[in-house]
This record gives sequence, C-alpha cells and structure tokens, in this order.
Amino acid sequence: MNEKQIARINELYHKSKNEGLTEKEKKEQTKLRKKYIEDIKKNMTSQLDSIMVVNPDGTSYALKDKRKR
Repeated sequence: MNEKQIARINELYHKSKNEGLTEKEKKEQTKLRKKYIEDIKKNMTSQLDSIMVVNPDGTSYALKDKRKR
C-alpha cells in the first residue's frame, strides 16, 4: 500500500464524518481498508516468520516452523 492510498483512506474517513459518503465512495473505502489490513497481516507474518525462539536449554526453533504444525 502506498502513501497515496493511505492518504485516500484518511480523506474518505474525514469526509464520512463531515458530510457522508456516496455508495461509490463507501465501496472504495471498504476496498482500500481490506487491502490495508491484508498488507498489515502480510507484514506481521513476515516479521514473525523471521523470529527464532531460544529455549533455556539452548535449543532453538523458528516461529514459522511452529506455526506450520
């Protein structure tokens, strides 16, 4: 998601609070919000997949391996 899309989400939010949105704008807002959430989930998954957990006994495992089980 780029800066323009995030700015558009904010524009639509402020417009909805002030004057309301048309049906077309509501659909656009929903689409942009879904894309934003999807991107956040992808980024979070990527970050979690790169984490290594080290146990007190010195053994370690990747969170992504644990998640797949």
